[in-house]
Amino acid sequence: MDVTSLPIVFAQAGPSPNIWVQLFPFAMMLVIFYLLVLMPSRKRQKKVQEFQASLKVGDRVITTGGIYGQVTRVTDASVQLRVADKVNIEVARAAVGGYQGQEPVVQQDNAGGM
Repeated sequence: MDVTSLPIVFAQAGPSPNIWVQLFPFAMMLVIFYLLVLMPSRKRQKKVQEFQASLKVGDRVITTGGIYGQVTRVTDASVQLRVADKVNIEVARAAVGGYQGQEPVVQQDNAGGM
């Protein structure tokens, strides 16, 4: 019997499933990703921005680099800190990590340590 003489039969796959049924797992993955990663990240970022915007003269703060000081001047982009008697330094607002004696507002990355 020759293979070329056999009749060719195409199997039909039946009705195709609804597009929403196929996309449902992907949609669920996106929702879970948003809830577990993006939403907490946005909340944390908003909290940091509110903290840095509320800095005022007299606040005792710590920088992300570990420098303790008291705020003596605040500008739009930077903060001047008194770190010792007659010693003032100017740091970026983003470098201020939190208030002294409290949990830091800015979370530090441990990615690039020594």
